[in-house]
Amino acid sequence: MFYPLVKQALFQLDPERAHEFTFQQLRRITGTPFMGLVRQSVPVKTVNCMGITFKNPLGLAAGLDKDGECIDALGAMGFGFIEVGTVTPRPQPGNDKPRLFRLVAAEGLINRMGFNNKGVDYLVENVKKSHYDGVLGINIGKNKATPVEQGKDDYLYCMERIYPYAGYIAINISSPNTPGLRTLQFGEALDSLLLAIKNKQAELNQYHHKYVPVAVKIAPDLTDEELCQVADSLVRHNIDGVIATNTTTGRELVQGLEHCNQAGGLSGRPLQSRSTEVIRRLSLELNGKLPIIGVGGIDSLVAAREKIAAGASLIQIYSGFIFHGPQLIKDILTHI
Repeated sequence: MFYPLVKQALFQLDPERAHEFTFQQLRRITGTPFMGLVRQSVPVKTVNCMGITFKNPLGLAAGLDKDGECIDALGAMGFGFIEVGTVTPRPQPGNDKPRLFRLVAAEGLINRMGFNNKGVDYLVENVKKSHYDGVLGINIGKNKATPVEQGKDDYLYCMERIYPYAGYIAINISSPNTPGLRTLQFGEALDSLLLAIKNKQAELNQYHHKYVPVAVKIAPDLTDEELCQVADSLVRHNIDGVIATNTTTGRELVQGLEHCNQAGGLSGRPLQSRSTEVIRRLSLELNGKLPIIGVGGIDSLVAAREKIAAGASLIQIYSGFIFHGPQLIKDILTHI
C-alpha cells in the first residue's frame, strides 16, 4: 500500500494544510478512473442498527469531511457509513489558526477547529451530488454566535435542511471548541433540546414520509453520575442512538509531548481507553434500550473489537485513519 509514503510527505506539512491538500486531490479524482487509487474491496458484514441496514459496522467519524466534499472518494475506501459535518446553519470560519496539532509519538491529534464549515446549504448540495451507496450520517451543531439558550433553534434549522438527505442525524453537543456547547449535555438544557428535536423529527417524518433516526454525540469527560443522567434522558426521550465519544480535554497520557498543552480536544490513541470505558458504562445503563456507536482511538483490529465487546453496535475511526490510512479499514473489516 502506498499510504506510508503519502503519510511521510503529508506529515512534513502543517496538519491543516495537509488535510486541505489531501481533500483537494480527492475532489480531483472523484468520478475519474483515478478513483481506483483509493478504491479497495472489503467484506460485506451487514449490521442492523437504528432501523437501518449498514453494509458493514465501520464508519468514518464526523470532522474529517465537514462539508461533504469527498463523500464518494472516502466511500470507495470501504466505509459502511460516513458521517459528514459538523455543519451549522450559517457558514463560519472557526477558530484562529493554528488550530490542529499532531502528537506523533502518541498517535494523537489536538484540534480546536471550532466548527469551521461552509454552512448547511452548501453541504446539502454536495450530498445531493454524491453517489455513495453506504449510509450517510449528517452531524449538526450550533453557530458560535448563537447564544447557548437559543442553541436548539440552530439544531432544528439544520434538521429541516438535511432531513430528506440523511441516513441518520447526529446531534453534536459535546465539542469542547464552541463556548458553552457542552452545557447542553446536562439537566434541563438537555431535556429541552431532546424534546424539541424529537418533536421536529416527528413533524419531518410526517411531512417526508421517511423516518430518519437521531443519535446524540457525547463527551468522554462526563462523570459516572453524569453518564447515568444522560443515558436516562436519551431513553426517556426515545432517542435512536448515542455516539460515544467526542474528543477529550484531558491530557494525562500525553504529558511532556510537543503540543500537549494546546487548547482543544484530544483524539486518537490517548483517548482509546477512556472512550471504551464510557461505552461500557453506557451499555450497562442503557441495557439494550438504544444502540451505541463507538468512536475514540480505534487504531487497530483489537481496538475495534474492544469497542464492540464494551457494547458498541457500530464503530467509527478518525485519527487512526490519518495515522494508518485506508489499510486500517481493510484490516478491521477483514477480521472483525
